[in-house]
Amino acid sequence: MTSPFPNEERNARRFIWSNGLQNIGDQIVAPKTVLPWLFTAAGVPSAFTSFLVPIRESGSMLPQFALSPWVTSAASRKRVWLIGSWGQAIAAALIAVAAMFLNGAALGIAVLVLLAIQALFRAICSIAGKDVQGRTISKGHRGDITGRATALGGAFTLAVGLGLTFLPNDLPHWVLVTLLGAGASTWAFASLVFTGIKEPESDPDDNAATHGFRQMWQLIKGDRDLQKFLVVRSLMLVTALSTPFIVMLAHEQGADLTGLGSFIIASGGAALIGGRVSGWWSDKSSKAAMGWAAGAASTVLVLLVLSARLAPETINAWVMPIGFFLVNLAHTTVRVSRKTYLVDMTEGDNRTLITGVSNTAMGLMLLIAGAITSIVASFGTQTALIFLAVLGYAGVIGARNLREVSAGAA
Repeated sequence: MTSPFPNEERNARRFIWSNGLQNIGDQIVAPKTVLPWLFTAAGVPSAFTSFLVPIRESGSMLPQFALSPWVTSAASRKRVWLIGSWGQAIAAALIAVAAMFLNGAALGIAVLVLLAIQALFRAICSIAGKDVQGRTISKGHRGDITGRATALGGAFTLAVGLGLTFLPNDLPHWVLVTLLGAGASTWAFASLVFTGIKEPESDPDDNAATHGFRQMWQLIKGDRDLQKFLVVRSLMLVTALSTPFIVMLAHEQGADLTGLGSFIIASGGAALIGGRVSGWWSDKSSKAAMGWAAGAASTVLVLLVLSARLAPETINAWVMPIGFFLVNLAHTTVRVSRKTYLVDMTEGDNRTLITGVSNTAMGLMLLIAGAITSIVASFGTQTALIFLAVLGYAGVIGARNLREVSAGAA
């Protein structure tokens, strides 16, 4: 069958490589692994570490609806994506420079500010990238593109993690600086690749200036499918919020998950294995992929708690790392499938607005869910994991009630 999109095969290759390179950068300049390790090595007060993930994740989501009018006013959404990618490259490079010259609280402040700037440019790439993909890649192939890009990033990250395991636990400072600099370069290379995408011209949205948070509420209020998706996506946070608690549970059980290489191997391996499978699955039925992944993650969390209560430390020494990997694998599937669902459920400039609404709303929900989980965690790590597992099971039910939008399910 002839593709309805000219240059689709060429564009698909460039999407895979550009997004794969960005995924590598995300895994290296990572608030869950490398940056906390840097803070520990450089004597940054622990209070700064707790801000890394919220700034990166919420910072890249909250601004998206406010940025949507600017994106829809641009005739070339590709150029908007390039601005976002180059901005991330510069911010990441400055983080590497800060790591080279600063220590202690000064480094903590510098990194948090630069991470917030990078998150803003990441938000730009998120909304512009989905729009370009929706206008250049046909439905039924978008999940595969996202999955292959995820797998590409995972393969490289896995190699980096394996390489780090051969270095001493007390990594030399220059290794961390070099690693961060290499991560910054991936966004620059991604920009060079993305430049070659052939994008159809679009008419700028002359009504962009009328967009505001009142319209954001009206969009959510008037779109039942979007409401259901936002509820389900909120419940899917089980895979994003549970991994730090798995690490804490592993420490309580005596498992050794403290090495930087171990964390990077788990993340990279999950992306490598899960990327291709989840991409294919998402094109068949993205809502089914979301539901099964959330259910699997919740079941793993329950089994980890049971293992911690009933099994000896010798068993938990390998159960905990396996559980950490499996939840990361489920998280990869959730990420790929929800991105595919969002692109497939909308069309045209409405896709940009809905993407902005969805991610801004999720930024708020991430802060709320994180705060609630922190309160629950005061009753113990196992209580927090059971709470998140219950949310995940509720997400399974919610995913079943979503409208089917995938081409493979037709």
